[in-house]
Amino acid sequence: MPVYIYRGRNIQTNESVAGERFSSSSQALAAVLRREQIAPTNIREKRQSKLSFSFKKKIKQSEIAIFTRQFSVMLNAGMPLVQGLDAIAQQHPNESFKTVLNQVRSDVESGSTLSAALGKHPKVFDNLFTNMVAAGETGGILDTILQRLSTFIEKIVKLKSALRSAMIYPSVILTVAIGVVIVILWKVVPVFRTLFEGFNVQLPLLTRVVIAVSEIVERFALIFLVAIVAGAIAFVKFYKTEKGRHIVDRSLLKCPVLGDILRKIGVARFTRTLATLLTSGVPILEGLDITARTAGNAVLEDTIHTLRQRIEEGGNMAEPMRQSGFFPPMVTQMVSVGESTGEMDSMLVKVADFYEEEVDVVVANLLTILEPILMVFLGVVVGGIVVAMYLPLFKLIQVLSGG
Repeated sequence: MPVYIYRGRNIQTNESVAGERFSSSSQALAAVLRREQIAPTNIREKRQSKLSFSFKKKIKQSEIAIFTRQFSVMLNAGMPLVQGLDAIAQQHPNESFKTVLNQVRSDVESGSTLSAALGKHPKVFDNLFTNMVAAGETGGILDTILQRLSTFIEKIVKLKSALRSAMIYPSVILTVAIGVVIVILWKVVPVFRTLFEGFNVQLPLLTRVVIAVSEIVERFALIFLVAIVAGAIAFVKFYKTEKGRHIVDRSLLKCPVLGDILRKIGVARFTRTLATLLTSGVPILEGLDITARTAGNAVLEDTIHTLRQRIEEGGNMAEPMRQSGFFPPMVTQMVSVGESTGEMDSMLVKVADFYEEEVDVVVANLLTILEPILMVFLGVVVGGIVVAMYLPLFKLIQVLSGG
């Protein structure tokens, strides 16, 4: 949306007014200014320099959660939409988010609904967000819907943090360990190898193995590095394809420990999302559509589409969930009870709460176990290399001492 520079006079105080605003057109901006008791004298579109470079800061989900919480409090206190959006935008530290909020405010000022204005920024506000806002506008409970949305986003952020904690810590330790070993094999072991060549003695098996590995690393280190980078790029591109997503996600779910964590996170996210949508008045078929798009796992996405199809054909949700094999028996039983009693949303909330707690416990236990295992692994590898390098020296000392 273009930016317009305007000048005018305040009708009440006759003071000069100037500024910049987002608007769909100069006519729309003029109408907005007149509603604010400002008589525009000059409105022109701001020209962007073709040589300018901008580095946009990514908008985090935690920032969206804070915005949603603040906005709901403002609306609950009786503040108008435009004024609330302007107040949050003016004091927000993220310039990218501030720009988006200013554009949303400008669209609302021009007569657009809030959900339609948010829908113009799908990278920031997804289908779930805009659909729930639309439901809140229709039912006249926008502040309540925003409160539910903020709680939902906070829960999702917590789930992602749990998964990140489960993967980042061991990844960092393993990367450091591999880096240390490569440096030792590449730079340290060759010094000992040169020293051993003058001994003219039979080296121990462990030392010969370490030296052989060192020679491979020394000769092919650059090739290995290029191969790793190329493999990472190829993997990312493969994962972006439909087939790649299904293969990778299915393989991850089969991993012994990580698969269990990913499955529990998937169940928690599915139940939390669907419960939030149903509580907000979104129909179940539309809710399942939105939930599938935000599932984060190709296998779960296919399962949700199957659930939607069975419900559309007149069936229930519990039976196809049981047949999919993705959901644990407890989840299908709770859903079955929810369908029988007409309290599906509350049952889904209970399931989501349970599995979010399960994820926290599993991740905490995993990190507790992984820390000593990784430390022992690093110690054994580095210690083995050190011992391999000093064994010939001990043997040489024995020979020189006449032992």
